[in-house]
Amino acid sequence: MIDGLVQAAEEGTPQGGPLSPLLSNIVLDELDKELEKRNLCFARYADDFNIFVRSQRAANRVMQKVSHFVTHRLRLKVNEEKSHVTRPWEMCFLGFRITSMINFTRVQIHPKSIKRLKERVRQLTSRSSGKSIHQIIYNLNEYLHGWWIYYRFAKLSIKWLRSLHGWIMRRLRCILWKQWKNPRTRVRELKKRGIYHKSAVSTGNARKGCWRMSRVKWVIIALPNAYFRRTLGLFLPGIHLLS
Repeated sequence: MIDGLVQAAEEGTPQGGPLSPLLSNIVLDELDKELEKRNLCFARYADDFNIFVRSQRAANRVMQKVSHFVTHRLRLKVNEEKSHVTRPWEMCFLGFRITSMINFTRVQIHPKSIKRLKERVRQLTSRSSGKSIHQIIYNLNEYLHGWWIYYRFAKLSIKWLRSLHGWIMRRLRCILWKQWKNPRTRVRELKKRGIYHKSAVSTGNARKGCWRMSRVKWVIIALPNAYFRRTLGLFLPGIHLLS
């Protein structure tokens, strides 16, 4: 896009297109052979790769030589922003990070990937989207299914999963509370879900914001986790790990 106008590209491939990984594998095959010839440990997927060495001094040397090889031999441009020397547990490779403790290696989800997950969930559960709760959950399920299929092999903390599930369902309670709008509707919906008249009236007429009301006891009782999971069909990543 140039000056707001879409123009046909005569060279290159679209970012994220299906042809991009294939061309990367063809072009970077020579790089793989060069790294193998130098007996370097590396992992590569398309044009994203990591090289593992034992010291920072060795890493700086390898970084300089590989960058020179890519630039002058393969005639490719090295992305200076993404290329750097760092510890394995600090780098993000395909959304994962590698940690090691007491000679036990684990693959975990990188904090950047968790941040992107939450940003996407916030977009899908926006209170101002104007969509019904069923449509919101349908779109949310599509994203969470794909996210879980990709990241399910990583080592996940049970505490983090519980926190994620609670946060997602609190956002959904917040949406329903806003959609009920006026106090009369809120009182009626609370009573319909088994809340006593006195508690329903005091809760339904509260002047707190939707987000604060989503953690009130009577709202949680009226809209329990089972309501979202069983009645509305909400999919929660890793729910089987908590059972």
